[in-house]
Amino acid sequence: MMDEKTMVADTLAGINGELVRYGEMISQSGNKQLKETLKQMRNQCETSQEEIYHIAREKGYYVPAAEATREEVDHVRSVLTQGQSMKQSQGMGHSVM
Repeated sequence: MMDEKTMVADTLAGINGELVRYGEMISQSGNKQLKETLKQMRNQCETSQEEIYHIAREKGYYVPAAEATREEVDHVRSVLTQGQSMKQSQGMGHSVM
């Protein structure tokens, strides 16, 4: 029998996987109505994730990493912005749906 901590962790892992899949589907959808529906579903999923996350923190099941410094945030932003600019200049945007 699973304990509560394991169930909460499994639930968070499942929700996080769903969020990844929603992001993939949204970015690949060419149908505006479908894209908006998927965004609404993703937003509901994010709300559930936040609620479970708060429960996990309150019960001591999850301890977040130390808060990033301003320099670390700026560095990550720079790396991600540079990577996105490179993809756009190489024409890597694809639409599947």
